[in-house]
Amino acid sequence: MADNRFHLAWFMNFTPDEWREPFGQGGYPWDGQFYIEMAQSLERACFDLIMIEDKLMVPETYGKSRDLSLKHAMMVPKADPAPLAVAMGMATRHLGVVATMSTMAYPPFMLARLSSTIDSLTKGRFGWNVVTSAEDLMAKNFGMDRLPPREDRYAMADEYMEVVGKLFESWEPDAVVLDRENGIYADGSKVHTVDHKGRFYQVRGPLNTVPSPQRRPVYLQAGASPRGRDFAAQHADAIVSVANGVEGMKEFRADIRARAEKIGRNPDDIKVFFCITPSLGETEAAARARYEQVTLSDNFVTDVLISISAITEIDFAQYDLDKPLPEKLVTNGESGTLDKFQQWGSGKTLRQLAADGGGGLVSSLELIGTPAQVAEKMGAAMAEVGGDGFLITTPVLRVSRRYITEIVDGLVPELQRRGLTRTEYKHQLLRDNLREF
Repeated sequence: MADNRFHLAWFMNFTPDEWREPFGQGGYPWDGQFYIEMAQSLERACFDLIMIEDKLMVPETYGKSRDLSLKHAMMVPKADPAPLAVAMGMATRHLGVVATMSTMAYPPFMLARLSSTIDSLTKGRFGWNVVTSAEDLMAKNFGMDRLPPREDRYAMADEYMEVVGKLFESWEPDAVVLDRENGIYADGSKVHTVDHKGRFYQVRGPLNTVPSPQRRPVYLQAGASPRGRDFAAQHADAIVSVANGVEGMKEFRADIRARAEKIGRNPDDIKVFFCITPSLGETEAAARARYEQVTLSDNFVTDVLISISAITEIDFAQYDLDKPLPEKLVTNGESGTLDKFQQWGSGKTLRQLAADGGGGLVSSLELIGTPAQVAEKMGAAMAEVGGDGFLITTPVLRVSRRYITEIVDGLVPELQRRGLTRTEYKHQLLRDNLREF
């Protein structure tokens, strides 16, 4: 029989939960327990992984001030994802844990060492979401006046991946011999310097950690531009995408697979996760009412505009909410996100664009209805696209226990009953679970 299953993952960040909502935790404490329990819930539902987003600055673009970002707790405060990944990994046995870390922020040696350590601590379940960062405010925190142009950032990232790859391979698989009788822990002849001297990086090596269970973490990446797609096809084990409906999903996946095949990679080794934001209810009408209640609120519009301003470095506070954008905008930041947001030529007002962000900005499909209806739509879409999985998230990445329960105890059982998602883990390593189907 054909295996019709697809993979499930969740995209979140280490920020306050739905702190304004009646079913939220209230924004405190910051001990990570809320997200540790979330990871345990996702493992109960047999998710492949949970991915933690990150940014390395306090946004100041919207309204040319940091005040609104802080007032709304929008993209700030935000805690470091790596320790949370460790905590979630230590509290689970099978779920993959993925941390976002920027090639512009971590020296290659430090990132390779940290990743190797976390992979060992989680017994082979760590993934690295590879980002180059897209904000000049981030650059100012790391000794730069501004970020290099996008093409230069990708050139740097290509070399970065080469360096960390050499570091992960600097210990041969059998370098640790543990020969008690002769007092030999590791065989020095099987540990090698990398002696990398490139255009952007100079690293001697070797790594000073033992080979981790996966030898290197699973690589995740989100590349929407042609250059970004090339980078993802070259390096990623899994790719995150926000597509425009089923046709957009098909186009993106086919394009990535073609690029991978062209450079000699097996396309089946790259899993494409399409972002979705299901809105669930006891009836379709109830689900739609909840969706509209959220996306049409003043707080939601402001949250979306703070977020889109931060990652595109365009101050949307300068535009009239009730008029279309006066010109097509461009950015050195996240250009794919900007293009999807502004819907140039649609005639929609900025307020409408922000409301659309409730689904369209981070969701590849409109999924509003009962768990059974949403599960049916997900299955039909994935059958037409051909694979590989969905990355569940929320419009501004905040989450509540109620929403987690709706997904884990409502939607997932419907998917499992249809034979669409896993009901057990068969492998220890995250990479093996991703390649199982």
